[in-house]
Amino acid sequence: MDKYSFLNAAHTSFFAEMYGKYLTHPDSVEPSWRAFFQGFDFGMESALDEVGIDTQSGTATLSNGHPVEIPETLQKEFQVVRLIDGYRSRGHLFTKTNPVRERRKYSPTLDIENFGLTEADLDTVFNAGEIIGIGSNTLRNIITHLQQIYCDSIGVEYMYIRSPERVEWIQAWLNRNNNHPDFNKEQKKHILKKLNQAVSFEGFLHTKYVGQKRFSLEGNESLIPAVDTIVERAAKMGVKQFVMGMAHRGRLNVLTNIFGKAAKDIFSEFDGKDYEQEIFDGDVKYHLGWTSERTTENGNKINMNIAPNPSHLETVGAVVEGITRAKQDAHFPDDFSKVLPIVVHGDAAIAGQGIAYEVVQMADLDGYRTNGTIHIVVNNQIGFTTNYLDGRSSTYCTDVGKVTLSPVLHVNADDVESVVHASLFALEYRMRFQRDVFLDLLGYRKYGHNEGDEPRFTQPKLYKAIAKHPNPRDIYAEKLMAEGVIDRDYVRQLEEEYKSSLEEELEDSRKEEK
Repeated sequence: MDKYSFLNAAHTSFFAEMYGKYLTHPDSVEPSWRAFFQGFDFGMESALDEVGIDTQSGTATLSNGHPVEIPETLQKEFQVVRLIDGYRSRGHLFTKTNPVRERRKYSPTLDIENFGLTEADLDTVFNAGEIIGIGSNTLRNIITHLQQIYCDSIGVEYMYIRSPERVEWIQAWLNRNNNHPDFNKEQKKHILKKLNQAVSFEGFLHTKYVGQKRFSLEGNESLIPAVDTIVERAAKMGVKQFVMGMAHRGRLNVLTNIFGKAAKDIFSEFDGKDYEQEIFDGDVKYHLGWTSERTTENGNKINMNIAPNPSHLETVGAVVEGITRAKQDAHFPDDFSKVLPIVVHGDAAIAGQGIAYEVVQMADLDGYRTNGTIHIVVNNQIGFTTNYLDGRSSTYCTDVGKVTLSPVLHVNADDVESVVHASLFALEYRMRFQRDVFLDLLGYRKYGHNEGDEPRFTQPKLYKAIAKHPNPRDIYAEKLMAEGVIDRDYVRQLEEEYKSSLEEELEDSRKEEK
């Protein structure tokens, strides 16, 4: 009997599973199998010390010169596993994450021809489907699932992580619902409510304080339901305090709709009123911090801190980590996870400022660690007037996150459900593994840098597209109406009620002298 007949007799799903493990974590595979896969892998021909494979003829030559024929079905299984690995490693390059312009083109693509497969294989059933949780399935269905998981509104980078446990957890999380949100009607209505607050607040300021600097969040309003979701869910998971830092853009919106600062106080600041406290000389409104106690929907009381930031950009990140560590040492020395830092970055700033790297690379040091920070990038695809292609060498602004082997999720900021879904991933990852995680919210900046400059002078094509683009709330409202979750009157009432509350706050603010 041929002592190498095991190659013909073994079930192909076993080979597929083993090969998948080899691709992700070679050291986790038994040495003789690792040598076999080294021989099979097209890109590892120089490593054929134990096994030599002729992929054209489908034969393997062992170290003693004995030839073994590899069944064609097994060869195809390997090729499908390589296709799955391709999507896991590079799928993020082929997503639908940019709401206002085409993505850059990358090659090679994920076309099946690049993996030794053809259209004739599309209806063949492969055991490799078990790797992505759909069991033995046709190649056509496997590709559909891979595109849903890795190439829709969320792009995921994680295959560089060296911990098998973390990689396997991420893959299991992504395989649930094919990395798509699954919210009930009430959850969808709540997301719409927070998104409406974000959009309406900016629109209100734009009409009441024309031309004043506010560093609007317009184009990235989904930040508000994202942070709201993190706060609500984290409180259920035992988090007691939040420390947040961000630059100017979106700060007023976050202060009002997340931290509960009264809108009338912000209106008073726009009106240039003095402060009642004699010890406080005052500062511009988009520099100010805030501390509050928020009661979540489940009745949990949590302390909320947003650090003041008189600097433009990334300096506040280090301040946030310091405040967080001080709170952890003082109040929760045995469980750092109870204090959660969230740092909101600009895309040009996180890519261009050295302090971003300095803060990230200290994340796991005993003297500085805070057991995981959620980093959220408000990505306008522009730095003041500079196009992102002229602002950095890296593919993504978040590539600094790879210093600590942190997972990065790139999300289309117009798809608010995907943004919230990715936010839940970020929170669960941080709480489980006590490590950093990055969210890159790809949106746009509706106006100039500070509402006082004209962006069309430097970015005419981009801003022509932005001018025609509907806001995220209207996009989401249309989606929910199409699903039958709400009707048009519901949206109108939601908007009118919130704007009416802002009008009342504005009236109240104008009754006060300070």
